[in-house]
Amino acid sequence: MKLLFLANRIPYPPYRGDKLKIFNLAKRLNAHELHLVTFAQTKEDLQYKSELEKIFKEVHLIYLPKWLSALNCLSAIWSKLPLQVLYFQSAAMRMKLKEVLSKHQFDAVHVQHLRMSPYFADNKEIPRILDLPDAFSLYWERRSKVKRGWLTTIFENIEQKRVLKYEQVLKAFDMSLVCSQEDLEYMVQKHQVSNMCLLPNGVDLDTFSAVGHDYSHNNTILFTGNMDYAPNIDGVIYFVQDILPKVKEKFLSVKFVIAGQRPVKKVLELANDDVVITGFVKDLAAMYNSASVVVAPLRFGAGTQNKVLEAMAMGIPVVCSNIGFKGLGINSGEGAIMQTDKDAFAQSVIDLLDSQSYRETVGRKGIRVIKERFDWKAIAALLENYFSEISAKK
Repeated sequence: MKLLFLANRIPYPPYRGDKLKIFNLAKRLNAHELHLVTFAQTKEDLQYKSELEKIFKEVHLIYLPKWLSALNCLSAIWSKLPLQVLYFQSAAMRMKLKEVLSKHQFDAVHVQHLRMSPYFADNKEIPRILDLPDAFSLYWERRSKVKRGWLTTIFENIEQKRVLKYEQVLKAFDMSLVCSQEDLEYMVQKHQVSNMCLLPNGVDLDTFSAVGHDYSHNNTILFTGNMDYAPNIDGVIYFVQDILPKVKEKFLSVKFVIAGQRPVKKVLELANDDVVITGFVKDLAAMYNSASVVVAPLRFGAGTQNKVLEAMAMGIPVVCSNIGFKGLGINSGEGAIMQTDKDAFAQSVIDLLDSQSYRETVGRKGIRVIKERFDWKAIAALLENYFSEISAKK
């Protein structure tokens, strides 16, 4: 098949989130002819074109600096579109897509994220998949329940309503995808859609392989993720303020390591003798292996959490909140222990730190789950089937 991928961010380097997903899917669909059109938000992004050309036959990068995206958002005063969508509007992108579509006959198009949906919502001639990283309205609904300042509350409530209304656009596509069963059920219930399917997030088992983790140490609690992402920022602050002190009562020498790129000021201010902020980490696998327990105390968000999947793949026991847990399709304790109460969360961390055998038991269950359900090879094969299915209907 000849396939076009339209992405909101350049999928390289493939370290986190939406970049990681597109890169890993495309890498495993190399039996097909793949084309990529995406935004470059910085001059640095432009240098990665040659890396992407190892996977894609053609790569088109549209430069959209952040200042121009911010300017786009000013139209929110009179537009009813969500800021998430306005941020990625570009006349240059529309011109490039028109050029590419006139030159090539594609069997199907993969549109990544709600943010990119306007570019293909009205194109009925080509089979199109809209791949949502998560149920965005669910994300905003959960975020609204976390205490915020009054200005933030006003802004986010407006955005939540706009996102919920705009999500109806998924009905315009031949198929829409979400990464967890929880998100799928929410979207079907909210929008009464019949074209939604599941495409889980995955793990690169060549990178995150369970090889000889040392379960004997119990002095390091790890959190990973982009540290300018609101759920992650809230999660580490919540852990440091409300959970870590309870853990420290039992384990005085334990350290909490926050590993992730672009830590904002609120995160950097958490650093002390007990809290380590690493910034960007190139070898995340080594960082996971250094941990005794991985935590994901997110209080809002949607989808599944890569940090949870990666830790489980390496056999590191995880304690997480309910955010994204249902989408894993596992019972608590099968690699990840789910807790919603801060005291119970702290106690689960304590229980794991207190027992080497318990850490190993939970960790090894996680390895089995990931190998059975979250290998990128199987997920790419599923996406390939979806492409074939929508192409056959045209």
